[in-house]
Amino acid sequence: MSPEITAPTWALFVEGWPIFRDPLLCALIAGSVLGFLSVYVVLKRMVFVSAAVTQASALGVALTFLAQILLDTHLEPVLGAAILSLVVTVLLMVDPGRLRLTRESVLGFAYAVAGGAAVLVGSRISQEAHDIQSILFGTAVMVHPMDLWLLGIVGGLTFVLQLWWFRGLTFAAFDPVGAHVQGLPTRVLDGVLLVSIGLMVGVSAHALGALPVFAFSTLPAVGALLLNLPLPWTFAVATIGGAVAGVGGYLMAFFREDSVGGSQTVLAGALVAVALMVRLLLHLVRGRSA
Repeated sequence: MSPEITAPTWALFVEGWPIFRDPLLCALIAGSVLGFLSVYVVLKRMVFVSAAVTQASALGVALTFLAQILLDTHLEPVLGAAILSLVVTVLLMVDPGRLRLTRESVLGFAYAVAGGAAVLVGSRISQEAHDIQSILFGTAVMVHPMDLWLLGIVGGLTFVLQLWWFRGLTFAAFDPVGAHVQGLPTRVLDGVLLVSIGLMVGVSAHALGALPVFAFSTLPAVGALLLNLPLPWTFAVATIGGAVAGVGGYLMAFFREDSVGGSQTVLAGALVAVALMVRLLLHLVRGRSA
């Protein structure tokens, strides 16, 4: 007789809490901070920036593994992801108009080259194939302590900086002309925003995978913007939505025995659908009361 398979329960989850704690904390930090940043990504039409940096982070991980094999180095993969993400982010900060190029063309180039190179390098690392697949498709269930440590530092510093400079960053992001007239260093503020997005995407991708990281950096803002709230509340709702998608998606994957990255992405999309239903319901109520 085959051994009886036990269905996932809350008791099993509590019993395995030491195993699930780190990935849940990573999902909470990445989901909330990327959810906050997603408002900038969507309103400034920088969705392709997130996609390009995500591919760069995957390339950084692949190159780290390759260096470990060929050069016998011991660089942590999450550091490789952060470094490549930061390099691509800095390159995206350069004004492409000097080369008679559009920002979209530069983003497309970065996305295609980084993604293709990640696949090529990953195909040469047979002994680390599982890890490469986890980075590219978000199938990782557990995370390395280094991932949590670095994500906690980068996420915490990013969130504190974003709240501290909130008025200046939003002013420069959504009204650059007015911010320049008021004497704000708009280029510096834009650079801080891009670096924040690049670093968060880079360090999150190794723990959670490219797919959920891209979802966290776009979908929470879409749902929050559907509710037509004041800007500070939009950031707050997007932050909560990202956290719910990260933690809730992990729990959903545990109880349904599905892919973690896929569950987190689907839940983020489901929250957008809920926001749309709420908007339609409010519109219907207001129409009847008018």
